[in-house]
Amino acid sequence: MDIVVLVIIVINVLVSIKGMDSQYFFEKYKFQVGPIVNKDYFRMLSSGFLHVDYMHLLFNMLTLYFFAPIVIESYGRNEFIGMYLLSLLAGNALSYYMHRNDFFYSAVGASGAVSGILFSSIFLFPFMQIYVFFIPLPAIIFGVLYMVYSIFGMKNQWGNIGHAAHIGGAFMGLILSVLYKPSLLQTQGWIFFILVLPLILMIVYRKKLNL
Repeated sequence: MDIVVLVIIVINVLVSIKGMDSQYFFEKYKFQVGPIVNKDYFRMLSSGFLHVDYMHLLFNMLTLYFFAPIVIESYGRNEFIGMYLLSLLAGNALSYYMHRNDFFYSAVGASGAVSGILFSSIFLFPFMQIYVFFIPLPAIIFGVLYMVYSIFGMKNQWGNIGHAAHIGGAFMGLILSVLYKPSLLQTQGWIFFILVLPLILMIVYRKKLNL
């Protein structure tokens, strides 16, 4: 495991355990629209290292563990760090925009950051196998289904899940992939288009979707 990935995982574990042990700590650093409106901007970052329980933490860190090496080997360690943090912020920024009128909306988790790393990996290797409930799917199929699910999950508020953070983080991961290595658009531009197509359709039909 790359030392940077290990450090990120350790920070997530320590901060999450602290949040699970201390309600005050959790409430102070979680993402919540009201305090952010009042300029408590640090929550946009700190909330990405908090998790509601050990299963939530484990799922995000396992995903990071499996896909982070692809991004590091393809772009570099500093680029990975940048993608992780900017995807986290992008996910929370979209969550803030979508829930800007609900001052009590709150969320935690590294899902935005992890989604950025995951979708960058899918863009790089669109035909690798990703297992969903032990069923192998080509990464590009998984990516499209994941994005569609997240869009309708955000619209219908399915489960206690930050769907907007997944979408924002995934989009940032794709954008940074192109910025880090523009030549990918020449060789895999169609992959990029397929992965962002659900987002384009979401924007075009946002009024019909009531977003």
